[in-house]
Amino acid sequence: MRKLNASGKMRELMASYYMLGHQAEFNAWITSGAPVELLYAMDIYPVYPENHGALIGATKLGSHYSEFSEKKGFSRDLCSYARCDIGCVFAGTSPIGGLPKPTFLFACNNICNTVVKWYEVLSRIFKVPLFVLDMPFIRKELKESHLRYVEEQLYDFIDFAEKITGRKLEDSRLKEVVLKSLEGVRLYSECLMTARNKPSPMTCFDAFVNMAPIVCLRGTDHAVSFYREMKEELDERVKKGVSAIENEKIRLLWDNIPVWYRLGWFGKFFEERNACLVADTYTNAWTGFGVLKGDDIISSMAEVYTLSYLNIGLDRTAEVINRLIELYDVDGVVMHSNRSCKPYSFGQYEIQKKLNVPAVIIEADMVDERAFSEAQIVTRLEAFLEML
Repeated sequence: MRKLNASGKMRELMASYYMLGHQAEFNAWITSGAPVELLYAMDIYPVYPENHGALIGATKLGSHYSEFSEKKGFSRDLCSYARCDIGCVFAGTSPIGGLPKPTFLFACNNICNTVVKWYEVLSRIFKVPLFVLDMPFIRKELKESHLRYVEEQLYDFIDFAEKITGRKLEDSRLKEVVLKSLEGVRLYSECLMTARNKPSPMTCFDAFVNMAPIVCLRGTDHAVSFYREMKEELDERVKKGVSAIENEKIRLLWDNIPVWYRLGWFGKFFEERNACLVADTYTNAWTGFGVLKGDDIISSMAEVYTLSYLNIGLDRTAEVINRLIELYDVDGVVMHSNRSCKPYSFGQYEIQKKLNVPAVIIEADMVDERAFSEAQIVTRLEAFLEML
């Protein structure tokens, strides 16, 4: 595949991000679906164990660090992000030398409830306070009572963070950060949307590799400038007719978290069969954080973060996937039944029946290589592609 120049810049940017985390006066370990804008507005540095887990998976050390937590009694059935992250704490190191000790922990369960128990473990290990932002699950319609419930918690969190750091949240600073967040998400969304072109200038593997800034640096100038440059590179490819793979004939959508330790293998497998994975549900989940409802930032934040992709019912999930199918004009869907992520994988067989194109389900794990059967996956994918 033709790699993006942006990927090299992303690695440099994230290396600086991790380094600065060790230098910050206050830092908070935060889940990927939590409103990070509140932290940046109070100059509290956000640290993402989930991103750290993806990094461990990409370096093919998932099972290695998982074993450190498993030896302490943590089951192999638990989320591999959690096992890897906790394992790194016990090991005292990681591919980047370990994460900085947190000032406090901020867990939002709009992605899963595993994060609550995961962060409770971290709270006991580091002996630091934990704030859990509890989101109501939206099976059908979002109600006013849901929003009020989340809003009250957001104000509670602000009080919590102010007491710990001695810093006050200034409305003007929060507005500044939120506007940068909106701009970053807008540019990021436009990058993903370039894959609507035929042939596509990028694959979902490019999206996976370059998604870290929208997660970790959302609300900063760094994310805005990075995705602006990435968009320019993609636009230039479209203008010149440069495709991500040599001979695009089949367009596919990926569902679920990527198999981080096999990104290159999957990329080569599909390219050799003239199949381009043009979009995915995982990276598109962050495009939903780019909406501001009215002038009340806290109220808007409550709505946007409550309607996270993993916090909605199966019918709404199928609707989202069908919208992506139509938007990117794909021929089929590859659904990763992820051993580690039950909320993301639950209901895939039911959702499969509701999709407007054929879908295949493969079984693996996002980080733990021990759950990957190459022969089984090749058999399923080849049969699926032949059917298309």
